[in-house]
Amino acid sequence: MRRIIIGISGATGVQMGYRVLQALADTPDIETHLVVSDGARVIFDRETNLEMEEVLSLADVVHDNRDLAAIISSGSFRTDGMIVVPCSMKSLSAMVNSYDDDLLVRAADVCVKEGRKVVLVPREMPLNRSHCRNLLQAAEDGYVILPPVLTFYNGCETTAEQVDHVVGKILMQFGIEYERFRPWEG
Repeated sequence: MRRIIIGISGATGVQMGYRVLQALADTPDIETHLVVSDGARVIFDRETNLEMEEVLSLADVVHDNRDLAAIISSGSFRTDGMIVVPCSMKSLSAMVNSYDDDLLVRAADVCVKEGRKVVLVPREMPLNRSHCRNLLQAAEDGYVILPPVLTFYNGCETTAEQVDHVVGKILMQFGIEYERFRPWEG
């Protein structure tokens, strides 16, 4: 059984986190551990028509972001890594400074220190200098930076298709195929 931690932080685009959870819920032999920041809960309410219970029900295990003693805060709990989607600039800053004030940041810190993959899907536009410095520091620290960039080469015309593309690129980082992803075919 593979385990992947999903963190959803308080940036616009929380529906991408929801779609990653949907994709992984349909993937056999993957156990998902979810942690949602307080900010993300507010954004879900403002940006979507989803009830939080609907989001949480897609995960195998849900952790309280204030529970720094949760199993995902320990390096001895083996996972394949973590996806933070979306990743707010606040969470990014906390990660690159190892400011483990909540479980989402602590889980990412643990994965990096244990040499596990952590994919960050940063959401901010435009980026200021401190954002850029933090993204560079995250890349140097071993995080994978995967911004949700629009794609046009594969004919994506709707927002849903663009999100599917991003979800596919995220899951590729873990060797997981996503049927809605349309790769470049040359």
